[in-house]
Amino acid sequence: MDTLKDKLNSGKFVITAEIAPPVSCDPADLMTKALPLKELADAVNVTDGAGARAHLGAVAAASILLQGGIEPILQFTCRDRNRIALQSDLLAAAALGIRNLLLLKGDDPRPAISPTPSRCSITTPSH
Repeated sequence: MDTLKDKLNSGKFVITAEIAPPVSCDPADLMTKALPLKELADAVNVTDGAGARAHLGAVAAASILLQGGIEPILQFTCRDRNRIALQSDLLAAAALGIRNLLLLKGDDPRPAISPTPSRCSITTPSH
């Protein structure tokens, strides 16, 4: 199977699509959004903190797509990361086999309202 890089290098016309990871920690929620694009797009861009709001992390989402047979384009925004965090996230993406990147400044966080993630239960030990 040709990768996005192979298709671009050959001069083929490519189609990409974009999805925002869900406000959820359930991989099935992400795949529900992504699977309809699997046969339509050559690669799927995974946004990073779209609308300056919290979502499933882009690195995790890109890895889930890759495992599901969908070639991801990992979007990184510099707005919420310092240099060390950017380098660490890039190393993590490389270790997970993610090869396509889109680097952006990021949305202005002032108008955002942080939602409460759905379907995530976080428990703390009681003492």
